[in-house]
Amino acid sequence: MTNFIYLSPNFPANHWNFCRQLKDNGINVLGIGDANYDDLSNDLKASLNEYYKVSSLENYEEVYRAVAFFSYKYGRVNWLESNNEYWLERDSKLRDDFNINSGFHFKDMNDIKYKSKMKANYIKAGIKVARYHMVDDIESCKDFIKEVNYPVVVKPDNGVGASDTHKIKNDDDLIKFFNNKLDVTYIMEEFISGIVETYDAIVDSNGDPIFENGNVTLANLMETVSENGNCAFYERSILPDDLLKAGRACVKAFGVKSRMIHFEFFRLLEDQHIGKKDEIVALEVNMRPSGGISPTMMNWANGTDVYKIWADMIAFNSTNKKAEYKEVCVFASRRDGHNFKLSNDEVREKYASVLRQEGRVEEALSGAMANYMFIANFKSEQEAKDFVKIVLEEI
Repeated sequence: MTNFIYLSPNFPANHWNFCRQLKDNGINVLGIGDANYDDLSNDLKASLNEYYKVSSLENYEEVYRAVAFFSYKYGRVNWLESNNEYWLERDSKLRDDFNINSGFHFKDMNDIKYKSKMKANYIKAGIKVARYHMVDDIESCKDFIKEVNYPVVVKPDNGVGASDTHKIKNDDDLIKFFNNKLDVTYIMEEFISGIVETYDAIVDSNGDPIFENGNVTLANLMETVSENGNCAFYERSILPDDLLKAGRACVKAFGVKSRMIHFEFFRLLEDQHIGKKDEIVALEVNMRPSGGISPTMMNWANGTDVYKIWADMIAFNSTNKKAEYKEVCVFASRRDGHNFKLSNDEVREKYASVLRQEGRVEEALSGAMANYMFIANFKSEQEAKDFVKIVLEEI
């Protein structure tokens, strides 16, 4: 029996689907989390063979004891994953401590968690990277800015999403940042004028993709977080050739095996120091699925089940699950407190035939993904863009 420990299986809420598909493939699925068992969804309860509650997933010793308990009760642990950016280092340390050979180990974390370290593998893959400076003192930062000019972007070198990310437009912004920054290592990069496009894939143990997809961000995530903006993006089942080439090259350069991944790139909106308009340049890699409800949206865009494809990769290193169609699935989410031209009821009525889901965004994700989402399917990217424009139009 293959034993799979799933860390934090209740968040995001849709991750019970990963557990269910593993269990359906005959795998022993063991959950560790800090939620009470009675608070887990019925779907998740039915998808786990056993659940171990800890008081806090931040407490490594407590999580270590949970893994040790499962090891004693069920035998060798073959897999341990959270599929969550926040716990990637925790996952890797537990793999080291319990000699779990699948997945990344702690020694691998620098290249995949630190934005400054990612650049070497992007370059290895033939992808251009933004000029950068590791934030030390304000005078050195000013020297860097003289080279690249304002604006610049500053963010934690080891960070999740757009949290604590700053667009610095002038000396006053720079001083304000230094007066308020946290005690972490920051990276400063030249500002790239581009649209964020991603390469998402499920990769087998040979490093070959068995599923490919991507999304396009229509609202600037940094501004969504820092300025309480709305959120919009879409999943597309057909990727441009240059993005496919870049994504596949990065899979090889980063040595990805047996994972679902989310690689981010800029497509330049204009000629810049880094490249020509429409060229693909590096942003960052994420060695986990795209966040929130994105995997379910991939299902809707492709007429497939990525949770099953991922679980098939774990169990069989291949899958027979194919896409039934090729469409675009779009997410438009409204920020509480904004006044929109159409009410929720009017959006629901106008798009009744294409809506896949609507409702409140999970509180923990609302900073980046706003508060009330509408998800719909369309045949083309232009129709998806038109939908976003109408749903998010404010008075």
